[in-house]
Amino acid sequence: MIIDTHCHLDFPEFQDDLGEVLNRARKANVKYIINVASSLEGSKKGCELASKLPQVFASVGIHPHHAEDITEDSLNIVEDLARANKRVVAIGEVGLDFYRNLSAKELQKDLFLSFLALKKKLNLPIIIHSRNAAAETLDILKNEASGSIDGVMHCFSQGTDYMKKVLDLGLHISFTCNITFKNSSRLRDVVKYAPIDRLLLETDAPFLAPQKYRGKRNEPAYLVYLVEALSLILNVPGEKIEEVTTRNANRLFRLGIE
Repeated sequence: MIIDTHCHLDFPEFQDDLGEVLNRARKANVKYIINVASSLEGSKKGCELASKLPQVFASVGIHPHHAEDITEDSLNIVEDLARANKRVVAIGEVGLDFYRNLSAKELQKDLFLSFLALKKKLNLPIIIHSRNAAAETLDILKNEASGSIDGVMHCFSQGTDYMKKVLDLGLHISFTCNITFKNSSRLRDVVKYAPIDRLLLETDAPFLAPQKYRGKRNEPAYLVYLVEALSLILNVPGEKIEEVTTRNANRLFRLGIE
């Protein structure tokens, strides 16, 4: 089986054909999907989906884009959602985004620290978003780490030196279907150095559809193109990629899959 560890089924792009999307995922051997929240409303919707759909787990969290809108009540709601729903398996996606800077940098950092504290409080892994903020993200993680950090640096796009630093903190890394893009040769070179025992699969759907569908909506079924690409780059059979990444996801997120 394959596990999509980062997807946004709660987004409006899936509101009209979610059932068909999930059916195509099953046919593609994508047996489980983690719906990753990026807002307070998305955290609520993700929990609703996970409670209704055996195929779906959920994370709860708020993207750094929304840092300026967050209150103490918002954080309390996220905590309550995590405590009340057994199928919440992570805090995320949270972190820093200095690319679009939709919220002030200091507010983003404060929010990230709040979620790192919540992660420790609830003993849940963390799903980290970092864009144009590699050094700042690493500094915060190093300062907050007390031992190994259980979590994942999602949609990894940095170089091999940064990968080593992330792995040294205990984190996993995940790549998306953007490694299939024609202009992603640099990223494919980075993938060659990724240890398979710390690797996760993700689509980040509806974003980053594989080259074959580039410009269109991404969906969990397209994870097969990521497996194919990783198999070629790492020179590892696709079946082995599926087996090991599923085991990694099951262990990290404590999914309880036998």
